[in-house]
Amino acid sequence: MNLLAILAALGLEQWRAFGWRVALERAFVRYARRLERDFNGGRAEQGVLAGVAALAPPVIVAAAGYWLLAGVHPLLGLAWNVVVLYALMGFRRFSHAVSSIIQAFRDNDVVTARRALASWRGGYTADLASVDVARLAIERGLVDAYRQVFAVLFWFTVLPGPAGAVLYRACELLAAEWKGAVPGDDDETPIARARSAFGAPVRRLLWLLDGIPVRLTALSFAVVGDFEDAAWSWRTQARSWAREEGGVPMGIVLASGAGALGVALGGTIAVPGSEPKLRPTLGVSEAPEPEVLPSAVGLVWRALVLWLLVILLVTLANLAP
Repeated sequence: MNLLAILAALGLEQWRAFGWRVALERAFVRYARRLERDFNGGRAEQGVLAGVAALAPPVIVAAAGYWLLAGVHPLLGLAWNVVVLYALMGFRRFSHAVSSIIQAFRDNDVVTARRALASWRGGYTADLASVDVARLAIERGLVDAYRQVFAVLFWFTVLPGPAGAVLYRACELLAAEWKGAVPGDDDETPIARARSAFGAPVRRLLWLLDGIPVRLTALSFAVVGDFEDAAWSWRTQARSWAREEGGVPMGIVLASGAGALGVALGGTIAVPGSEPKLRPTLGVSEAPEPEVLPSAVGLVWRALVLWLLVILLVTLANLAP
């Protein structure tokens, strides 16, 4: 039943993106901001209470809804899982965003490619070179594919009903919202220290939730790509990815993905009028040219098919007498 729910949710998402998904995510972010205003006194204990207040309601609703509907009829439980997964997964966001950038490069329209990257990733893109646009698109794509697809699928299959998927996505949104500093703050300011202490428990929980699925995702990239380069990059480079760039878990995904594709990610991003942004280099060879973008999409698709096959095998093994 889990596999049917996953396939139905993926198909529904590729068919159409309903606006209520974004509205639901924005409502949760507004709720998180309100909790921070009410609870944040610069202490980790307050962050624990706020985290429980933020995570418990959606997880309980997801789990209770499944058990109540499944108790009436298994198909109702299946339908509930499909709806919840559809609300949580973002494979369409990744695939369609990268596809628009690919089409812009095929049309030799670098300006449109930059705008597509900016609308998806945010940040300054107006003067980026083509190779930097491609590099940032691959990085964002690999991270989004992990956060919004592979990690969600892992926790959906591990915990009963859709509770695990809801827990992971809600925790990921909270960790992004309750980060240790706001733009323009220095790490030594009282505001930055208070936010860091308040958000630390949620970030720690996300780190724990990432522990297994991030490594399974990296292994998947290695299996469906260049295994030797992916394994070498993962082993030697993942820990160099700085905390402000997403921490070691994202370093694992990006290092393995870069090695699997045979390109170099990370590295210096030069923005005219400001200091170059220095980042660790992940992967091998040279920075990716725009022609590599379809290969990055293909890598994620192959990894997803691999996951679905493994879930199918596990399902069949559980059904065997």
